[in-house]
Amino acid sequence: MDAPAPVRAFHHVAYRCSDSGATRRFYEDFLGLPLAEAFVIEQTKTGRATAVLHSFYRLGDGSFLAFFEAPDSPFDFKAQHDFDLHVAMEVAPEALEPMLARGRAMDIETRGPADHGVMRSIYFRDPDGYVVELTARTPSHDASMDPTRNGARDKLEAWQRRKAAA
Repeated sequence: MDAPAPVRAFHHVAYRCSDSGATRRFYEDFLGLPLAEAFVIEQTKTGRATAVLHSFYRLGDGSFLAFFEAPDSPFDFKAQHDFDLHVAMEVAPEALEPMLARGRAMDIETRGPADHGVMRSIYFRDPDGYVVELTARTPSHDASMDPTRNGARDKLEAWQRRKAAA
């Protein structure tokens, strides 16, 4: 039997939102991701009645960032820490400074730029507390992210040994 086809790309990554209008203003009006689709879900696959809006914003590569507004289902919206949850989207290097200035001018929580060596990043907080990173590759990015050169597996295994020894 043949192995299944490998995962090719993200179709969408989905998060909860508390207000689809505020989410649209941030992701479409501020970030420039066009609203591609929105539909109401009125019944779950198990037959339970519900009222959920599922919306999709298109990225330049054809993938989507999606949101569920589900007022009848409790969710703990809170300002997320970068290490806990964030979404990073790639932009051209020349887009970082103008977006940083635009975020500040619009009074959006804004941080950066941060130089991570392989990329430079700026950060915003969306209306529901999610951290949104815009990142631009540096010239060393591709070589640095190549597991045949960077020893990623060895680093992961060393981390696992370190945890076991602690």
